[in-house]
Amino acid sequence: MSVAVVKIGGAVAGGLPPLPEGAVVVHGAGPQISGEMERRGSPVRFVRGRRVTDAGTLAVVVESLTAVNAALCAAIPNSIGLVGVLEATPVPELGLVGEPLPVAPPTVLAALAAGKVPVVAPLAPGLNVNADDAAAALAVALGAERLLFVTDVPGLLVADEVVAEIDADAAEELLPGLEGGIVPKLLAAVVAVRGGVPAHIGATAVLP
Repeated sequence: MSVAVVKIGGAVAGGLPPLPEGAVVVHGAGPQISGEMERRGSPVRFVRGRRVTDAGTLAVVVESLTAVNAALCAAIPNSIGLVGVLEATPVPELGLVGEPLPVAPPTVLAALAAGKVPVVAPLAPGLNVNADDAAAALAVALGAERLLFVTDVPGLLVADEVVAEIDADAAEELLPGLEGGIVPKLLAAVVAVRGGVPAHIGATAVLP
């Protein structure tokens, strides 16, 4: 069965696009997490697009991701929510953050075998995982036909123009001059492409 991993950002989780056949959905909850952190008066810190996560932040992350996961499952027919099923190695300099391993969780494989749409929250046991990284790791582990990033930006912007396509080497060369949420997306796309999975960030194709 062909598989397509679709990463849906928290900013667009309320406006779900049509999903391809064999979809595995990975979602974020960035705006929801940051909004709740600010409401609580807690600092919001990122390093190269990754959220610095202490114990208090992790509690908000789990709460927010669980809520977004439930909302997406309610909107996606024949779906099943999966929270905390990823495997990851700790990244201590970012706190309770994990680097996802390219391992296909048995629960994801079982959902696909049953004809369901897995909706995966980017969490490993006790660790926050960047959703873009999680989507790339899953795409490689599943041998997906493609990885699609559905985001609130039109694609990779260079000089205010959307780049139609870029190869992995050129994408890496651009990274030092970029900032914000596009950084982890482009990094994840490069990981996916080098693992044999073509990637799209909005209208931008990232190719080998």
